[in-house]
Amino acid sequence: MKNFTYYTPTKVVFGKDTEAQTGKLIREFGGTKVLLHYGGGSAERSGLLGRIRASLEEEGLAYVELGGVKPNPRLSKVHEGLDLCRKEGVDFILAVGGGSTIDSAKAIGYGLANGGDPWDFHMGRRQAQGCTPIGAVLTIAAAGSEMSNSCVITNEEGWIKRGYSSNYSRCRFAVMNPELTYTLPKYQTACGCVDIMMHIMERYFTPDPDTMLTDGMAESILRTVMHNARILMKDPENYNARAQVMWAGSLAHNGVLSCGVQEDWASHQLEHELSGMFDVAHGAGLAAVWGSVCRYMLDCKPERYAQFAVNVMGINMNCSDPKETALAGIEAMERFFKELDMPIRIHELGVEPTEEQILEMAGKCSRGRSRKVGGIRPLDEEDMAAVYRMAL
Repeated sequence: MKNFTYYTPTKVVFGKDTEAQTGKLIREFGGTKVLLHYGGGSAERSGLLGRIRASLEEEGLAYVELGGVKPNPRLSKVHEGLDLCRKEGVDFILAVGGGSTIDSAKAIGYGLANGGDPWDFHMGRRQAQGCTPIGAVLTIAAAGSEMSNSCVITNEEGWIKRGYSSNYSRCRFAVMNPELTYTLPKYQTACGCVDIMMHIMERYFTPDPDTMLTDGMAESILRTVMHNARILMKDPENYNARAQVMWAGSLAHNGVLSCGVQEDWASHQLEHELSGMFDVAHGAGLAAVWGSVCRYMLDCKPERYAQFAVNVMGINMNCSDPKETALAGIEAMERFFKELDMPIRIHELGVEPTEEQILEMAGKCSRGRSRKVGGIRPLDEEDMAAVYRMAL
């Protein structure tokens, strides 16, 4: 195992009716003037925002509101929130929603604490020296942003999607009531399950040997998500299945599966350009490129993919040909994606990138040939374009 530092400071409050504790939690972490940040109208229609407002008012907390966060959260909304927070003297940001809302809150927090344009951090122009405190009431199990140090934002100027990671933005607390996810459409539930699994697999497909402990944890969580995702496709109000998936989403991205391993992230980096250009759902975009990424990298570490096939997908090992076992495992995972009505090719997303667009995505992903992505097989710009073509 490689050396590592593990830091996960978020206080998790998990279970039924836990959103009623939101006001007390904000008080606990020093908030006095709150930005209540959320997405569409479902949080209002369900009564969730009403319950949260009541919790804030019970604690005597002043608050202002900003809704309208979209999937693949926009920089323009971040700037809108930043202007509002500066005007109103906000000292705590409460995100009510999924990863998009939490990431938007994090970007606002960076701008508020550091001044200037928070996009600078996403473009690598400067490093954050702090972040306004953030809490989350989670309504979608997917991104894991409630416990991660990452923040992904899309700039409408050029439709560039970029991530920035810093421990300053880790949520002070995450309220996680599985009941709040009951009303999610099947498509969103499926996208969330794929996103969770991808966060695990970006760490699992490592070139490092001697990762038995993290491998076992990753394999167990993957099997758990798959089992419960199948349940949720038929029974969306199954509390235990919702709870298993919600907690898996946090464990997938809070850093515990990163300990001692070299990570990959090729699928995520390629998908960011796809959803940045075409505004597709992140989980669906990941499902569409994953199989092609694996097949492109397979020859560099066939035994790792064969291990996945046996331990996660239940494939019988062909000891004389690990590549055959590995390919069977990839195909089995793609069949699982299809069970969830997820795409396994880009055209199934309803988009048909031209060769010019493929080259543009590869150029953006490589930052103009200044970087490679991937751990098992580092991909340069030509490799990236080749993977996009395979995934069409």
